Formats: sequence, structure tokens, C-alpha cells
Amino acid sequence: MNILLTNDDGIMAPGINILAQELSKEHEVLVVAPDVERSATGHAITIRTPLWAKEVRVGNKDIGYAINGTPADCVKLGLLAISNVEIDLVISGINRGPNLGTDILYSGTVSGALEGAIMEKPSIAVSSADWNEPRYETAALFIAEFLRKFDIKNIPPFTALNVNVPSLLPEEIKGWKVTRQSKRRFRDYFERRKDPYGNNYYWMFGEVIEDDPGEDSDYAAVRAGYISITPIYAFMTNFDFMERLKEELKE
Repeated sequence: MNILLTNDDGIMAPGINILAQELSKEHEVLVVAPDVERSATGHAITIRTPLWAKEVRVGNKDIGYAINGTPADCVKLGLLAISNVEIDLVISGINRGPNLGTDILYSGTVSGALEGAIMEKPSIAVSSADWNEPRYETAALFIAEFLRKFDIKNIPPFTALNVNVPSLLPEEIKGWKVTRQSKRRFRDYFERRKDPYGNNYYWMFGEVIEDDPGEDSDYAAVRAGYISITPIYAFMTNFDFMERLKEELKE
């Protein structure tokens, strides 16, 4: 397959390079990724400044194109301008840290995959679910094996798979589960500080809230040692409430 690979940790991040090396054993891989880390950029795109695409080499090896934009920019540019072949699959990752629950609304990694879905390409976001000691090799091996077994053409239009891999050795992984997006979220707060000139500035912190413990939730699967695979959709209409709203407004 021809695979477009992006991320939000930047083109030099170990996660994307380990995944590119693993997938290149069986597929043609084009890396188009941000020039620097663009975590938590969500689905932002660049419309008022030009995008630069710089070929990046490490030693004698070409590793891809660095873009001064967001993951969604990278996918657009990769599909519409840089690639000279038909791309079969978009993969975003491997992200450092999990993308669970409401993380997907903020995540540049997930947004890269959703941009691929919007552009009608089968798409996968993949994360190693540990900030401190991510095991990218485990996630890369799983994605390579998953692509051998799963027909990506079965992913419906405008849908992406959000994959979170526990940071364990491959032999420690218990298996995989198809999960739902949980209600895992953060209770945010700001700490006020002063700069040397007496001006206020703020650092945002957050406490994780995990009060959605069903076995079919994404974080419950990861916590239990399973790989979580969650199908997510580019459109966010709440159809249940839409019908109730119609009735209420009619009255």
C-alpha cells in the first residue's frame, strides 16, 4: 500500500520514525509531518500564511517532508500537493501519550487521521498510551500486523480508527478490544504567577476524571492491558437530542 504518515510530535519524534521504519518493510511510506511539535492543536488549519515543505535528511537517508503547519495541514498538503501516487491509507502517530475520551477533540494526532477521513481516505490514529515511557515498538508492530489482517477498505467514509496501545512489551499485551470513546476528561485549573516585571501569567494544569468505567470504554481497555480500537466520526450531530429538540421547538 501507499501510506501517508503524519503526527503532531514533529518529524524528528521517535514515534513517527519507528513507525515509518516498520511499515516501510511492506509498504511505500510518505512522511509529511510538522517541523516542530504541534500537540493539542486540534483540527486547526493554516489559511493566512504560506506552508513550506522542506525535505529532511538524517545522514544519507531521506525521512520525509517537514511542514510549518498543523497535522491537518500536513495531510492536506501530502494528499493534494506532495504525493505523486494515489494514497491508500493515512496514519497519524505514533503519538507520545494516550488519546482517550475527550482528548480526541484537542489532539493533533487524531485530527490528522480525521482530516484523512474527511478527504475520503481510510485513516488511523495511533498512540502509545504513556507519556513517560512510551513503547513505540509495540505500537508499530501492532499496526503492521493489523494492516496484514484487516481490510482498510472496510472503514466507512468519514470514519477513522483511534488506536491506543498500552506501553507494554508485545508479549505483555493481552489482546485488542473494539471500544467506545469514553467520557474521560480533565478538570482544568490555572496557576497564576508573576514575571520579573510584576505582570500576571498563567499555567494550565488538569486532573484526569475517569468516571466512565464500563468495560467497553477506551481507557478501561488500555488500563486492563488491551489495545483500544475506537471508530470515530467526522460529524458530531447528536441525533437523539435533535429529535427531542424538534419536538420542543415545535411546541
